Amino acid sequence: MTKPALVLTLASAMALSFGLRAQQAPTDGPRYTSGTNLARPTDYREWPFVGSSLGLAYTTLPEGAPPPFANVFVNPSSYRTFMQTGRWPDGTVLVLEIRRSANDGALIKGGRYQTDLLVLEAQVKDSRFPDGWAFFSWGRGSALLDVAAPAPPDTAIPGEGTCVECHTKHAAVERTFVQFYPTLLDVARQKGTLNPGF
Repeated sequence: MTKPALVLTLASAMALSFGLRAQQAPTDGPRYTSGTNLARPTDYREWPFVGSSLGLAYTTLPEGAPPPFANVFVNPSSYRTFMQTGRWPDGTVLVLEIRRSANDGALIKGGRYQTDLLVLEAQVKDSRFPDGWAFFSWGRGSALLDVAAPAPPDTAIPGEGTCVECHTKHAAVERTFVQFYPTLLDVARQKGTLNPGF
């Protein structure tokens, strides 16, 4: 083989390799330890921050209890797809982090800030589930902060049917509460992907 032919062959092989790599599925989607046991992503706080709410709890709070903060993060590749299309691709992982709120030492009267991690959950869009969506919980409490420790086994959220029902009835886009995240809501309006009747 001549030297120019060898160079051309190597260049073609490299181009093909880059092309195949670009077509491969993103690696930031759901990972399962066995079957459908969702592995906890240790780097979710480096993912795009979708938004936060205060006091939008799924359960009734005891009287006088401080309202919790709920922070939502989404895997980067799904965020990019949503921003382009207004829809969530298969393999979307939304992590819900619920934290206690406090006002001790707040510089502004009535101000609140986030403190202890209370709950860590996830909502996943994955065609392997019968309904296409699933909800998971990694448990409760400050032990969740220790990412070096073995992650607690994930479990389907008790009464998952209730989660699906609520998200089906009230979500702005597919099964997600995009209405609480202004940037995403603007994209969904522009792309025309809001759920019918929303």
